[in-house]
Amino acid sequence: MKRISLFLALALCSISATAKDIPALGLKLVAGGFTSPINLVPFNDGSGHMIVGDQIGVAKILSKDGEVLEKPFLDLRDRLAKLNDGRFDERGLLGIALHPNFKKNGKVYTFFSAPLRSSAPSDWNHTSRLSEFRTMKGNPLQVDHTSERIVLEIDQPAFNHNGGRIAFGPDGYLYIGVGDGGNGNDQGKGHSEDGNGQDLSKLMGKILRIDVNRKKGYGIPKDNPFADGKKGRPEIWAYGIRNPWGISFDQGGDHHLFAADVGQSMFEEINLISKGGNYGWRMREGKIGFDHANPVQAPESTPAKGKDGSKLIDPILTYKNLKGHNSNRHAQDIRGISVTGGYVYRGKDIPALNGHYVFADWSRNWGLADGVVLCGSPKGEEWELSVLPIEDFPKKGRIGAYVVAMGQDADGEVYVLTNDTNSLKGESGKIYKLVRK
Repeated sequence: MKRISLFLALALCSISATAKDIPALGLKLVAGGFTSPINLVPFNDGSGHMIVGDQIGVAKILSKDGEVLEKPFLDLRDRLAKLNDGRFDERGLLGIALHPNFKKNGKVYTFFSAPLRSSAPSDWNHTSRLSEFRTMKGNPLQVDHTSERIVLEIDQPAFNHNGGRIAFGPDGYLYIGVGDGGNGNDQGKGHSEDGNGQDLSKLMGKILRIDVNRKKGYGIPKDNPFADGKKGRPEIWAYGIRNPWGISFDQGGDHHLFAADVGQSMFEEINLISKGGNYGWRMREGKIGFDHANPVQAPESTPAKGKDGSKLIDPILTYKNLKGHNSNRHAQDIRGISVTGGYVYRGKDIPALNGHYVFADWSRNWGLADGVVLCGSPKGEEWELSVLPIEDFPKKGRIGAYVVAMGQDADGEVYVLTNDTNSLKGESGKIYKLVRK
C-alpha cells in the first residue's frame, strides 16, 4: 500500500510528550475509486468493516483488509435532488449513522438532499431529508431500500450550507448539524432578518438533537434546552452555526461533541458544543464581530451576547480564512478557506496523539487541490493549533488533494478522505489512514 510520509514537528500536538516521544507518521492508502467520500462509519461489531458514504448517493462496504465490496450497502441516487453535473455541490448523501442497537435492529439513518417537496416555496432549491432504513433480514451489509421511514425534512432555499453530518451521542440520541440555508452572509431568500443562525424558530443554522426511537416521526428529549417549544424549536440543542462540515463525539474522555464551522470571509473555527450554546453566527465570525453588509471588515465592537440575552460562546480553535487575510499568502501562520471537521484521536497506534483533535482544511485554493491536515491540542479553553507536515510533497503540510472529510474507526484510529477535484465527477476519491511508520 502506498504511504505518504508524515512527520510531527518538535512542538506539534503534544500535551506532555517530549520530542523523543513523537513518532514518525504516515498516511496509508486504504482504498480509492470514489467520487467524494464524505462519510466513514464503523460497524462496531468486531468485523472491522466500515461504510463509505460517497456524496453522489452511494454507500459501499470497506472490509478490514481494504477491499471495497462490489455490491453497494445503500444506493440513494434515484432519491436525490439533481446534483450539479461536473460542478461544485454541497448537496448529496451527506450523513450516515448506525443506530446504537444496530446489531439487533438493523436501523440505518441517512441525511440526504431530496427533491423539493410540494409544500415548500416553489423557488427554493431542495429538501433535506433524514430517513431511517433497515438492513435486509440476515444480511447486515445490505440495506432494504423499501424500508425507508422519513423522520425529518427541512426545506432548503439554496444548494449550499446544508450541513448534514449526523451522529449518535453517548446518550443514545441523534445529533444533526444543519447549515444556515446557504447563499452568503446568512441573508437573502429563506433567511430571517437577523439571520437563520440566531432565529430560534428555524432549524437552519443549528445543531439538533432528537429521539429516533419512535414508530412515526421523532421524539424530543425532555432535557433539550427548548423542549417545551416556548422560546425556540424543541429540536434545537445549540445555535449560531453557519455551515457545520463535520460533527463528532470524542470516543473517550468526557465524550465532548465537536463541530467544525466553515467561515464566511475571515475565520474558520472549531467549537465544543454544549446544551443551549449560542456560537455567534451571524453576529460573530470566529471571535470577532461580523457585519453581513461588509463581511471582510469587522465592526469596531464584538458582541458578547445574542439578542435573546444568551452569552456567545467562543470557539476552541480558529484560523484565518484567505478570503479576508490574503495580503500575504506566504505568511507562516495557518490559513485556509474551508474547515473540514475531524475526530479526537483515541487509537493505540500513535499514543502521542491521544486526546488531540485531528482535522483539516479542504484546500488553500479553490481551483487547485491544496488541502492540509491540522491538529488541535488541549490547552485550556483555547486549544493550540498545529499543522501535520507531510514531507513527501514540496510544500510541507499540504497533501495535494482536497480533504473532503475525516473518519474514525471503531478502534479510534483516524482517516483522511480526499479527492482531486472540487466537483462531483470522476473517481479520484481516496481514503487514507493516519499510521505510525
